[in-house]
Order: sequence, then C-alpha cells, then structure tokens
Amino acid sequence: MLSILIPVFNYDASPLVQELKEQIEKLGISYEIIVLNDASTSFLAENQTLKNKDGIYYEVVETNIGRSKIRNLLCQKAQFEWVLLLDCDTKPTNDIFIKKYVDCIANKEDSVFFGGLAYEPTRPEDDRLLRWIYGQKREAIPVKIRQKNSYDAALVSNILLKRNIILEHPFDTSINNYGFEDFVFIHELKRNAIPINHIDNPVFHLNLEKSTVFLEKHLNAINNLHYLMSKKIISIDETKLGKTKRTLSRFGLKQLTIFLFNLTEASLKKNLLSTQPSLFLFDVYKLGYFCSIKKY
Repeated sequence: MLSILIPVFNYDASPLVQELKEQIEKLGISYEIIVLNDASTSFLAENQTLKNKDGIYYEVVETNIGRSKIRNLLCQKAQFEWVLLLDCDTKPTNDIFIKKYVDCIANKEDSVFFGGLAYEPTRPEDDRLLRWIYGQKREAIPVKIRQKNSYDAALVSNILLKRNIILEHPFDTSINNYGFEDFVFIHELKRNAIPINHIDNPVFHLNLEKSTVFLEKHLNAINNLHYLMSKKIISIDETKLGKTKRTLSRFGLKQLTIFLFNLTEASLKKNLLSTQPSLFLFDVYKLGYFCSIKKY
C-alpha cells in the first residue's frame, strides 16, 4: 500500500525509521521503508543498524549522486502505488502521522498531499538562530495559509504522492548543484496542472545548521538559481528574487542595488550571524547578492 522513501546524507536516520515502523505496523497495512544513503561519510554505523530489519530496505550508494537522482532512484525501487518522501532529518509531530496519510489515500481523490513542516519551540544555541528563525517564519506555515498558495508553499521534505507522478515527472537530474531542485519539481507539477492538497500533518525539522553554514548554503542555492534561470529551467517570473531583480533593472536601479550591497555586506552579515538576526535584512542580503552575480 505505501512505500516510505528516505534519502540520507550524513545524518542518523535510524530514530526516524524506527518511529515510522512502529506507527505503520499498528495500522496493519502493507508497507516498505526504503533508505538510500547517498555516499555519506558520517553516521555509517548508526544507519547500518537499519539493514536486514523486516520491512526496511537499506543501501549505501557508493558515489554521491545528488538530491535529484537519489529521489528518482528511491521511487524506481518502490513497489507500491503511493510513496511518502521524507527528509532524513525530520520526525513526526504526532503518533498518528502515518494514519493521517493512510486516511488521505483511502478517502481523497487527489494524488499529492503535503503535510507541512514544524520547528521545536525551544530556542537553540545562539550560533544556530538564523536557521531556526527562518524555519519558524518561512517554512512552518499553517495549513490554512498554505492552501491559498499551494505550489509555492509545498516542499518535498514531507510529501505523499502517487509513484507514477515521479516516474512521469522525475526530479531534474541536470541540477547538480545545491538548491531549487525541489522548487523545479513542484513547479513541474504546476505546469502539468497536478494539484497539491495541503493537510495538517507536519514533521519537525531537526537539523539546525550553524548560521554560518546556513547562510553559505543559501548563497550556493542563489548561485544555482541564477544558473537555472540562465538555462531556462526556471523562469524569472517564478521567483520573488527574479521578479524583483527584473523590476530593479527596468527602473535603472540594479547597479545602485549592487553598490549598496557592496557597501553594507559586512554589516548585513554581522546581523545575520548575531543573536538577533533579521529576516528582512536576510532578504536584503539575498537580493543584493543575487543582483551581484555575473552572467553565465
């Protein structure tokens, strides 16, 4: 009935898999949990404990193939009609997490369901605040708000869908660098008029990177966005950064934006890595950085 697909990279997925196994076995349905380790260099012993357990398939991919290819491969290995994609650094927020999705399969006509993300309320260490605040404000969106903008509010970190959808609209394997591979997949669903049903069934995102790491990953993703736009994989109208940059260029303000960014970059970065990071300044920083990227 249900294949749970978990890509792993340098994270201990065993607590998540154990929780999912306990929940699903209470329901008495056919299932499999497929875990593919994408050439990790850490937590190998912890993840190895998943091997040879009933209902669990665990495999190490010897060469890192990336976030798009690993998800496509997971789907290819799945045997059931419905698949649940989960990031390895998550955990259910309730003990009926799987049941809610099984109910969706049984009672709904839709073929894609996004359950949402949540963040633990406890304040993390000071050097991890940027990731926590960003997650709470930008990713942990209530279901009523998500439903109003179903495609832009969806992520692939906690999504239930029919297997054939990924087979027919696979993740874009030309995206080799970090960032926006999930965005491209979701917008492929939009282009093909495949609706996303939002439900209240979130998972906690657990892996709070240090602010320095999170900022660097964001800049890498923005570089990748610029590249994807240059290759026409993402159109300029599909992202807020793209539309804002085009407006600045139209009114002759792009060079001024770059000048001001170069002037204030150090101060902006100091705030983002502080104990009181501002998401407004984060947006300003990202826009200035995006405008500063030279054409490919």
